[in-house]
Amino acid sequence: MTDSAAAPTGRRPRKRLHYGEGREALLNAAVRVVARGGLRRLTYRAVAEEAGVTHGLVVHHFGSRDALIEAALAHTIRTSLSRSALEPGTGEIADFSTGLSEMVTADPGTQAFQYELLLESRRRPELLPQIRELYDEYFDASRRELGRMLPAGANEALARLVFAALDGLVLHQLVLGEPEITDAALEQLRSLLRLAASTGGPGDAGGPGDLSQASTGPHRGL
Repeated sequence: MTDSAAAPTGRRPRKRLHYGEGREALLNAAVRVVARGGLRRLTYRAVAEEAGVTHGLVVHHFGSRDALIEAALAHTIRTSLSRSALEPGTGEIADFSTGLSEMVTADPGTQAFQYELLLESRRRPELLPQIRELYDEYFDASRRELGRMLPAGANEALARLVFAALDGLVLHQLVLGEPEITDAALEQLRSLLRLAASTGGPGDAGGPGDLSQASTGPHRGL
């Protein structure tokens, strides 16, 4: 990794960190650097300055820029899934994605980091495996929770449709603010899910990727 990108102007006091604590601090610092300045700003020096440590500690923990990116992406997956209530596990529609707007408000950097990498993968195909892994985690969590909520379960296409709605709401709030709009839209989504649950839901009748049963016949609902 080169240090050609400008480092933050104000130097932070360096501090001694234990192994686990240091790695976590560096991952959080990497996310903040990318969220603020884009992936091109991600250097050893920038991450070290953000975390208040020496750049040698970044090298020690990750070894390469690509390893740092991959680890930071995995870190944001764990963080987002734990905070988003995408999969509360209750099977209650009222619990689905509660706290989504609060998550964006409290931690916009994590979301911005993911969108930065998503766009960067169009220019750098080597990032696509990590991006696919990220979204597969989200799709799987959506499908599992929809399966708990809907009597007939949920096929892959329905899970992707529902997650696309959530993803769009996060992006809009990240850019435009207005968490109350996010909350109102989520309640509308839950109303559609309640309707689907009351009529049997689309389930897997149309096979993976087929939503035809969601709009016609006895499974009409979503």
